[in-house]
Amino acid sequence: MSDPSSIFAPDGPLAAAIPGFRARPQQVEMAQKIAEALRDNRVLVAEAGTGTGKTFAYLVPALLAGGKVILSTGTKTLQDQLFNRDLPTVRAALKVPVSIALLKGRANYVCPYHLERNARDGRFLSAQDAADLRAIGRFAQHTQSGDKAECTDVREDSAAWIAATSTRDNCLGQDCPQVKDCFVLQARRQAMEADVVVVNHHLFFADVMLRDEGMGELLPACNAVIFDEAHQLPETASLFFGDSTSTAQVLELARDTRSETVAAARDCVAMIDESRKLEKAARDLRLVFGSEPARLAAAQAAEKDGFAARIEELERALAAFHAVLETQAERSEGLANCLRRGTELGERLARWRDPAEKALIRWVEVFSQSLALNATPLHVSDVFKRQLEAHPRAWIFTSATLAVGKEFGHYCRELGLAWLEPPPLTMVWGSPFDYAEQALLYAPAGMPDPNSPDYSERVARVALPLIRAARGRTFVLCTSLRAMRRIHELILDGLAQAGDVLPVLLQGEGSRTELLERFRRLGNAVLVASQSFWEGVDVPGDALSLVVIDKLPFAPPDDPVLAARVEHMQKQGLSPFIHHQLPRTVISMKQGAGRLIRTERDRGVLCICDPRMIDKSYGKVVWRSLPPMRRTRVEAEAVAFLETLPAPKQGG
Repeated sequence: MSDPSSIFAPDGPLAAAIPGFRARPQQVEMAQKIAEALRDNRVLVAEAGTGTGKTFAYLVPALLAGGKVILSTGTKTLQDQLFNRDLPTVRAALKVPVSIALLKGRANYVCPYHLERNARDGRFLSAQDAADLRAIGRFAQHTQSGDKAECTDVREDSAAWIAATSTRDNCLGQDCPQVKDCFVLQARRQAMEADVVVVNHHLFFADVMLRDEGMGELLPACNAVIFDEAHQLPETASLFFGDSTSTAQVLELARDTRSETVAAARDCVAMIDESRKLEKAARDLRLVFGSEPARLAAAQAAEKDGFAARIEELERALAAFHAVLETQAERSEGLANCLRRGTELGERLARWRDPAEKALIRWVEVFSQSLALNATPLHVSDVFKRQLEAHPRAWIFTSATLAVGKEFGHYCRELGLAWLEPPPLTMVWGSPFDYAEQALLYAPAGMPDPNSPDYSERVARVALPLIRAARGRTFVLCTSLRAMRRIHELILDGLAQAGDVLPVLLQGEGSRTELLERFRRLGNAVLVASQSFWEGVDVPGDALSLVVIDKLPFAPPDDPVLAARVEHMQKQGLSPFIHHQLPRTVISMKQGAGRLIRTERDRGVLCICDPRMIDKSYGKVVWRSLPPMRRTRVEAEAVAFLETLPAPKQGG
């Protein structure tokens, strides 16, 4: 079907099958454009504002197109929603005989081999971990899919999942004694046979582009790829086209080898000793850096006292470990697999220390318990463009935030789409929401420079009267963890002094899912968070009526990846600020602002504290890219707007 508009009509199949369904003009136009792109094997880059109904706009033509379609999403949450809710709903409405499959990365599926081995081994850090592993064992007995998302008795972040799942490194593949019961292989077989396969961006790049075992057949076999939340693709692509070696991988290899040695080569005491030495070398490398997380260029890391010596020690420990492991590898599939992993780790470490490829940014990321040595490509455009040109098929990129104004130049250059022949089709559909009526954008007057030492204090001072007027129901989104903690502390103090009893939540006090559930349930809460809450967070209705953003979300100038890209663009005679930093900031800003109005009934205030949006010429680019809300610089107007909102429904 070339024109799907009849499907969205008031008397069409969607309205007949879905209670309360009402198409929007933008949704119908978007579906028509996607149908054309699918028919003609074109590349389409489409921004669809919040409330457009873009999910149905791409699902209808995808299900009617025939052939095989890959749907890739930014998050596993949206993946589950597509597979469990949206796809079955649209398929039933259209009455089309289309088979669908859900495919996630292997860490999302129970591994019968590792589950049984670790349950037998019985070494756990806590009684809760042991109880969780028993619960996973019971789940594995009756589950059809093995998908951990279905095991509701065990928290998603439980340490027991590490013992019950496999990684790309420790999977034994076809040599596994329990290969017949493998949930990963079962999911992949279903994906190969299905007409529509739902994956996520990480899996798309890890398993399709790197041609991981089995999965590499999906892309050549498909007729179309549709990316939802496509604004995340450049970042995800950088991750997977690069290389990373971490102390966590080294520790996991040492642990797994010790476990396999106990099972198959108990007499080899040297193997146990070398695994302990390898662990010590990895931990010593991490200890070169302080306790705070950090990102440093390779040259900065090299200046740290002891860094070079600890890297050399890790290489020596890995070589000694490898030499002993070679003598034992034939004794079991598990030990042979550990040998392969050790070889790959050694090669990656050597490549990081002496890279043959010069167009890589080498940098170090320090986490609380581990450290990663990363090599990230300067740009992913060439590699991604090759994927697009490899086979004629349709490629659809859609998100609520891709354009700067109505321009897609920045996005298309990042992914190599700008140099395609024929050039990509580009479209912007604005949100159907009445922003002028539903929302107010407040830019407080008299704010200091964002780098001033008392800036967080001033943000809290601006936020407090708004929070009180909104009676909670607030997201305070910060651009750094330090600012987040300080602003949280100041808001707590300010509310206590005013005698207002409101629940104030802080990112990190629980998982993102738990915090959002508490926020929605309480109905009058304040959540202070950093950039992990800027996108993919949906709180429709009265529970969220105020979003406060402390600063324009420019990446820190000392970020090693950004600094290298800035230097590269300067050498090309380009303005890194205009061509890279500002467009990325606009897209992030649109994501943060998009948290406020999620339905046609939502109302609220968006407060952006950063004075650069008003005072700087580039601020106008940000200002013009935001939804067309009424605008004010007067606190009393923002307070009055919030006071007109209905009282919050308080939960518990």
